Amino acid sequence: MQTKVSKKFEELYGQGAVLFASPGRINLIGEHTDYNGGFVFPGAVDKGIVAAIRLNGTDKVRAYALDLGEEAVFGLREEDKPEQSWAHYLFGVCREVQKRGGKIGGFDTVFAGDVPLGAGMSSSAALESTYAFALNDLYACGIDKFELARIGQSTEHNYCGVNCGIMDQ
Repeated sequence: MQTKVSKKFEELYGQGAVLFASPGRINLIGEHTDYNGGFVFPGAVDKGIVAAIRLNGTDKVRAYALDLGEEAVFGLREEDKPEQSWAHYLFGVCREVQKRGGKIGGFDTVFAGDVPLGAGMSSSAALESTYAFALNDLYACGIDKFELARIGQSTEHNYCGVNCGIMDQ
């Protein structure tokens, strides 16, 4: 998957991308109990999201979802929310990083994953975690890892319409 993502990135945006990844997860006990204060026992799996990312020096994000064969281009202000529902996850992460004081700009990215969509293995959380970690690293935002997880949860709540707990991230 890394090779496939890197090749598509070079085809669309040129060279110089950095790769980031996050795994999907399974949950052994406590499905849908985390947001009610219940116990959970999640674990990472060998399926995940891989993203190639390069800062582009603009205030625009150019994102390509390789598995869908679709591109989204959007700005970093609230009114710039993209049309594509899959892009809401990336846009939400950008906005939530900004709300926490992270100074970020535009970037080019291609991503793909092998976490089965809709299978309860947290493909959306893997996507959010990949980008939260990447933006924090590339822009040296200094956000701690637990807050990066909260960024994913807030993205689900505020931009994707999912009132999830924190377990997935």
